Amino acid sequence: MPDGDIITYFEDGEWKSKVAGSSRAAHVGGTKAEQTAVGRQMAQDRHAEHEIRNRNGQIGAKNSYGNDPRRSRG
Repeated sequence: MPDGDIITYFEDGEWKSKVAGSSRAAHVGGTKAEQTAVGRQMAQDRHAEHEIRNRNGQIGAKNSYGNDPRRSRG
Protein backbone atom coordinates (compact mmCIF):
# COMPACT_ATOMS: atom_id res chain seq x y z
CA MET A 1 0.00 0.00 0.00
CA PRO A 2 1.48 3.38 -0.95
CA ASP A 3 2.45 5.81 1.78
CA GLY A 4 -0.36 8.25 2.48
CA ASP A 5 -3.20 5.76 2.08
CA ILE A 6 -5.27 4.86 5.15
CA ILE A 7 -5.43 1.51 6.93
CA THR A 8 -8.07 0.54 9.51
CA TYR A 9 -6.99 -2.52 11.50
CA PHE A 10 -7.28 -4.43 14.80
CA GLU A 11 -4.25 -4.54 17.10
CA ASP A 12 -3.73 -5.10 20.82
CA GLY A 13 -7.48 -5.43 21.44
CA GLU A 14 -8.40 -2.12 19.76
CA TRP A 15 -9.48 -0.88 16.34
CA LYS A 16 -7.10 1.68 14.88
CA SER A 17 -6.64 3.84 11.78
CA LYS A 18 -3.31 5.07 10.50
CA VAL A 19 -1.66 6.60 7.47
CA ALA A 20 0.35 3.97 5.58
CA GLY A 21 4.04 4.50 6.16
CA SER A 22 3.47 5.81 9.67
CA SER A 23 4.59 3.72 12.62
CA ARG A 24 1.77 4.92 14.91
CA ALA A 25 -2.00 4.97 14.65
CA ALA A 26 -3.62 8.36 14.13
CA HIS A 27 -6.87 7.28 15.83
CA VAL A 28 -7.52 4.48 18.34
CA GLY A 29 -10.65 3.00 19.90
CA GLY A 30 -14.31 2.36 19.34
CA THR A 31 -15.97 -0.38 17.35
CA LYS A 32 -14.91 -1.52 13.91
CA ALA A 33 -17.75 0.50 12.38
CA GLU A 34 -16.73 3.65 14.27
CA GLN A 35 -13.08 3.29 13.35
CA THR A 36 -14.01 2.52 9.72
CA ALA A 37 -15.91 5.82 9.62
CA VAL A 38 -12.84 7.64 10.99
CA GLY A 39 -10.59 5.97 8.41
CA ARG A 40 -13.05 6.77 5.60
CA GLN A 41 -13.03 10.45 6.53
CA MET A 42 -9.23 10.46 6.68
CA ALA A 43 -9.07 8.87 3.20
CA GLN A 44 -11.63 11.31 1.77
CA ASP A 45 -9.72 14.27 3.17
CA ARG A 46 -6.50 13.00 1.58
CA HIS A 47 -8.09 11.74 -1.67
CA ALA A 48 -6.52 8.38 -0.86
CA GLU A 49 -7.37 4.69 -0.68
CA HIS A 50 -8.86 3.21 2.50
CA GLU A 51 -7.99 -0.39 3.32
CA ILE A 52 -10.14 -2.05 5.99
CA ARG A 53 -8.71 -5.21 7.55
CA ASN A 54 -10.50 -7.95 9.48
CA ARG A 55 -9.48 -8.95 13.00
CA ASN A 56 -7.12 -11.56 11.54
CA GLY A 57 -5.29 -8.94 9.45
CA GLN A 58 -6.65 -9.97 6.06
CA ILE A 59 -7.99 -7.25 3.79
CA GLY A 60 -11.76 -7.16 4.08
CA ALA A 61 -12.48 -4.17 1.86
CA LYS A 62 -10.82 -1.36 -0.07
CA ASN A 63 -12.32 1.94 -1.13
CA SER A 64 -10.72 4.69 -3.16
CA TYR A 65 -11.52 8.36 -2.69
CA GLY A 66 -9.39 9.91 -5.42
CA ASN A 67 -6.65 9.46 -7.96
CA ASP A 68 -8.61 6.82 -9.90
CA PRO A 69 -7.86 4.68 -11.73
CA ARG A 70 -4.82 3.23 -10.06
CA ARG A 71 -2.31 2.03 -12.56
CA SER A 72 -1.37 -1.32 -11.17
CA ARG A 73 -1.01 -4.69 -12.75
CA GLY A 74 -2.92 -7.56 -11.34
